[in-house]
Amino acid sequence: MATKKPAAGKSSGMNIDSALVRELAELLNETGLTEIEVEDDDRKIRVSRGAVATSAVTAPAPIAAPAAAPAPAAAAPAPASEPAAEVHADAMKSPMVGTVYLAPEPGAANFANVGDSVSEGDTLLIIEAMKVMNPITADKSGTIKAILVDNAQPVEFDQPLVVIA
Repeated sequence: MATKKPAAGKSSGMNIDSALVRELAELLNETGLTEIEVEDDDRKIRVSRGAVATSAVTAPAPIAAPAAAPAPAAAAPAPASEPAAEVHADAMKSPMVGTVYLAPEPGAANFANVGDSVSEGDTLLIIEAMKVMNPITADKSGTIKAILVDNAQPVEFDQPLVVIA
């Protein structure tokens, strides 16, 4: 696609908020996401991991075409997580995207271990999302049969975390 250079002294009309792009790129790294997109008024910024972080300012009409392109990329990771979901259909699932921590702080004992008895409401782990620590509690009483994540691992929404039976 050819781009026109503005005449001397004229602005191209494209105003990129580089601080926002950097902040979104940091958020990608912190959460393990592959792509993030924000939109306000007629500006849409998408940053994706892969080749190069990109930023696009578009008018409302062409938004539909770029939005269709990420769908195949987003579909690729799904098959990898589907078998785990089928194997652990009864597992507690992540309510958000973030980084999981099995202990309240580095060096401390885990909240729960395989074989432990837990009661409904007991904290099992923490998911950090956007610098906020979110306790994830047992949805039922029982015995922990499996912990399906590692400490400091990025997790996706609806990813199986813990099996309680």
